[in-house]
Amino acid sequence: MRPEAPAEKPASRRPSKWREGIAGYVFLSPFLLGLMGITAIPMLYSLYLSFTNYELLGRTSDWIGFENYIELFTNDPQFWHAVQVTLVFALVAVPLKLAVALGVAMLLNRERRGTGLFRGLFYLPSLLGGSVAIAIIWRAMFDRDGAFNSLLAFFGVEGKPWVNDPDWALETLMLLAIWQFGAPMVIFLAGLKQVPQELYEAAAVDGAGAWRRFRNITLPMLSPVIFFNLVLETINGFQGFTSAFVLSDGTGGPTDSTLMYTLQLYNRGFTEFEMGSASAMAWVFLLSIGLITVALFSTGRMWVHYADEEG
Repeated sequence: MRPEAPAEKPASRRPSKWREGIAGYVFLSPFLLGLMGITAIPMLYSLYLSFTNYELLGRTSDWIGFENYIELFTNDPQFWHAVQVTLVFALVAVPLKLAVALGVAMLLNRERRGTGLFRGLFYLPSLLGGSVAIAIIWRAMFDRDGAFNSLLAFFGVEGKPWVNDPDWALETLMLLAIWQFGAPMVIFLAGLKQVPQELYEAAAVDGAGAWRRFRNITLPMLSPVIFFNLVLETINGFQGFTSAFVLSDGTGGPTDSTLMYTLQLYNRGFTEFEMGSASAMAWVFLLSIGLITVALFSTGRMWVHYADEEG
């Protein structure tokens, strides 16, 4: 018998895996370069600037430590006023926006003729609401001679210069934010489609009314979607800038009634040219948003219910 030939050793796959890894990094390189050049490096540089007295048009850039942060918290009334305006805006506009979005989503959840058209029309403001053009139109609508006052005059009600009235300017800004309810509405609508209809049928057989079905079935089943929208819209509410800038001509007026935090940050850096102080404001803002998000996730454990949870 002829001796068997020795079995050939399998070829090493290491070079092939190495080439695949290199190819993966090559395809990721545009994203990695953008992340480093547009996000990571500017963030680290702004962190450095927050510890200096750097002025945009000046030549001084001396290291001053935490003086910018101490100045913000102890001797800057504009900073605290911007914080107050932003908190009021977020605490009022965000819940109302989510409530309107959920209500409209429940109305559009029923399949009727023309429902698709109405869904598109209600979603349209979310696509256009953040633009400068819409903010300009909104300002014209709520001016003294605007369309809103003309509508009130038709019913015999005297109008006001809403965007120029310190008592109503922020409310006008809130109304614009609430009008942009299309994005959370679509998410609520997708969540409503996932609620089993058998639950509503069983509750109806047991004699539960509409409010009880909404409270005991719709809200618990939608709690993950509500939580998702709440986190996103809270962050968006604190980041509002374009509308406040356009409606107040970049000043936060009248009498600082629309001085949002991001608008004050912009003015500090690009109007007053105090880039060191503006960088400190940016990092305070970033940390505050992070803490608010952590707080929302911590409280979410008490009221958010997932389908795969026991009990």
